[in-house]
Parts: sequence; structure tokens; C-alpha cells
Amino acid sequence: MKDEKETRKRLQKCAMEEFLEKGFMKASLRSICKKAGVTTGALYFFFEDKDDLFASLVQEPLAGVREAMERHFLGEKQAMEAGELFGEEAQEGDADDYQTTLNIVHELYRYRDRFRLLLERSQGSSMEGAVDEIVRICEGHYRMLADMMQQHIGGEKISHDVIHWIAHMQIDVFVYAVTHIDTEAEAVRYMGHAVKYMVCGWYGMFGVTPDTVGQ
Repeated sequence: MKDEKETRKRLQKCAMEEFLEKGFMKASLRSICKKAGVTTGALYFFFEDKDDLFASLVQEPLAGVREAMERHFLGEKQAMEAGELFGEEAQEGDADDYQTTLNIVHELYRYRDRFRLLLERSQGSSMEGAVDEIVRICEGHYRMLADMMQQHIGGEKISHDVIHWIAHMQIDVFVYAVTHIDTEAEAVRYMGHAVKYMVCGWYGMFGVTPDTVGQ
């Protein structure tokens, strides 16, 4: 059992190097097996095919980030329904936004190579559309928040195109960090400015600022 776990880890380590260097489509299972010192038959004992091997590298960290986002979205939805994002609690919600962002950044940099693999080297794999799926989740959440904000504050309904753009911008903030910023500390500083920008922009669409919501 121990030998099997070690062999699987060795295959994944060599696959990571191969995928990062060549991308999913050009990566060679034969090359991965040669580097790992096993036969292709041994690889198929652990993984169904190249796609399954690739997915094994990115699915778990991606699921962790997605769960953190969905947990935050659920809390935000519940707070909105309870009217807690329209008064003094709005600032507490902003603080929670920032803390959730820091938690996600930490996970992104804990597994940075795996997220780079997903973002830059997944073309042709079943994981290629993973980011688009997260954007869709964000889009649904922001649609709900915008509609509830409008009901409470008033003003013009925010269009689908704007909500779609906001969802993309939300995810692109993290994508840019992983693909362009080398250290977690630098990413945290970057996120501090990004979160302030996004929070002020969100409330600004409704003609208010976070500290005046509910006044």
C-alpha cells in the first residue's frame, strides 16, 4: 500500500512537471512514465487516462477554493435576507469580504503551481472550463444581490451585461494574482486595493457608499 501511494505521488510529480512545461495537449504519458520510472501499465493502474491524471492534480485545490467562495456567498445571501448588509453591518460585511479574499489567496499560493496548471495549461482537458463555471456561480450570486439591493435602495435595475462583467472581474482579480504576482505577501497587498475598488464600485452602482448604506 505504501509503495502504491509513493508511486502515485511520483507519477503526479512528474506529470506536474510535464504539464507545466508542455501543456495538457502536448504532454506525453510515455515521457511522464519514463521520468517516474514506471511502465505505462502502472500509470493506468492509478489513472484512467491523461485527462484523469491531469484532473487529479487540480480538482482538490479547486474544490477547496470553490467551497470557500460558496460558503461566503451563502453567508452573504443570509445576511442580505436578514437586512444586515444595509445598515452598520455593511462595514462588517466588507471586512468579511476581505477576510474571505485573504483565505482564498492563501489557498491559491499554497497550491500555486496547480492553479497555474489549471489556468495556463488545461486547454484540451476536461478542466478547461473550470474557471468559466466559477464565473457562472459568481454571476448568479451577484444577480441575486443586485436585485435585493435594488428592492431595498431603489434605482435602475442592473443589466445582465454588467452583472456578467462584474462576475468576470471578480474572478480575473484572482487569476491575475496567480499568473503575474510571485509571492503571497505581494498578492495580499494587491488584493487590499482590489477589494476596496470592487466594494466601492458595487455600492456606487446604487448611488451610495458602504458607510452610508441604510442612512
